[in-house]
This record gives sequence, C-alpha cells and structure tokens, in this order.
Amino acid sequence: MKSVLDGITVALPLLYFGTALVYGLSFFQDNVAAKKVKTPFLLVTLFVHFFYLIARTIEFNHPPITTVFEIMTVIAFSLATSYRIIEFRTQIKNTGFFILIVALLLQIISAFFIQDLIEVKAILRSNLLGFHVISAIAGISAFSISAVYGILYLMLYHNIKKNRFGIIYQNLPNLEKLEKMAMVAVSVGFVLLTIAILVGGVWLVRAVENYSPFDPKVIGTLVVWLLYGAGLIGQKSFGWKGRRIMVLSISGFAAAFLSLTLINMYLSGFHNFF
Repeated sequence: MKSVLDGITVALPLLYFGTALVYGLSFFQDNVAAKKVKTPFLLVTLFVHFFYLIARTIEFNHPPITTVFEIMTVIAFSLATSYRIIEFRTQIKNTGFFILIVALLLQIISAFFIQDLIEVKAILRSNLLGFHVISAIAGISAFSISAVYGILYLMLYHNIKKNRFGIIYQNLPNLEKLEKMAMVAVSVGFVLLTIAILVGGVWLVRAVENYSPFDPKVIGTLVVWLLYGAGLIGQKSFGWKGRRIMVLSISGFAAAFLSLTLINMYLSGFHNFF
C-alpha cells in the first residue's frame, strides 16, 4: 500500500494540473475538446484523491489531519468537491479554472512536504475527530469558493459599469448566475460547518480535558457561522442580493480565514493538539 500511496502522491498534482489546464483552455480559448472532457477529468481526479485520503487513513491508522501538509491535501479535495457540487447544482461549467488553480497549488505543496506519520497522539487517531476537522475544513473551503465568486461578481459589475467588455465579460456567467453560484457555495459551507460545530460540541466536550466554550477558536467559528447564517436569512427573508450579499460573502471568508490561521496558531487553547 505504501508504494501505491507514494505513486498517487506524485500523480495527484499532475491530475490537478491537467484538470485546471482543460478548464483554463475552455475558459480562455473556448476550446471545444476541453469543454467536452473537463468534467470527466475533474471526476477522475476527485475519485483518485478520495481513494488517496481513505488509503492514507487506513495505512497510517489516523485521519489525514495530523500535519499542515495533510490538511492542505484535504483542503484541495474539499475545494474541488465543493466546486463540482456547485457545477452540478447550477449546470454552469465555465468558472472552474479559478477554483481548481488554488486546489492545484495546495496539492503541489502537500505532495512536496507531506509526511507519513505513524506515531501520533491518541486523540488524532479518532475518526470522530477526523470527521469534525474535515467537515470544518470542507465548510471553509466552500466559503472560500463563495468569496471567489463574490470577487468575480464585483469585477464583472465594475467592468460593466465602465463599459469594459473583454474576455472576463464574455466568458463569465452573468451577475445573477455568479450570485447564485456564490450562494450555493455558502449553503454547502454552512451545512458542513454546522455539522462540524455539532460534532465538536457533543464529542469534544468529553474527549478533550481542557475543553472550553470560550476558547477563541470556538468563538471565532461561531462568529463565522452566524455571519453566513445571517446572510442566508437575509437573502431568503429580506431579499438581500447583489453587491450587498457578495460583500458579506467575502467578509465572512475573511473572518473564516482569520479563525483558521491567526486565532488557531496564536490564541487557541485545546485546539492546539496538532
């Protein structure tokens, strides 16, 4: 199994490169062949990556969450999977390059520096912990996609306002579709983060001795959850749309990024068991 894992570690960046390439050719050159193969290429990449994550979990007897480079490959998979869900839900397939290029970069870094750890802390062998962490990572990944669509929305909005009708205008979906894709990503991320919060609230209370509901990471995560929850309620109940909801999406991701990085690294207590 170890040799298979080593082979897939090398192959995954190549698969993501090929996937990003065909999506890029489809967007920037309107390549007909690339349009036909890009979704099947993405599905193959996701299948291989999913097998890789499961195989690592079995081989090393712990979920792939023990180092930052294992988490990077989980984020890459989460980004690509979230994008595929959005692509399926909306049937809009010409924005994948902007998401998959990020997944590619993360997977390249992971492949170069990932370590095969066998001896890890006992808590890191828990599949429930793995489910909690991966759900949270997948949720943040979906929020990052919503932020990308928010940025593309604002770019397109300003291009239209200034009568600039270049390649971005020609190949991006219209403003309404970009908003729809961003909100699908927000919905996916909100569900996943809710699951992570519920698992953490029920299981981590008993599994971690120094658990505290006032831990900065817990508070930061709840703030992110409330921001996106408010956005979803505002859209459904109060008709929030357009630039307001896109700015909220970008602001929510900024808060999520802050929680994932600075708070996690310097302020969190019991979450620092990596």
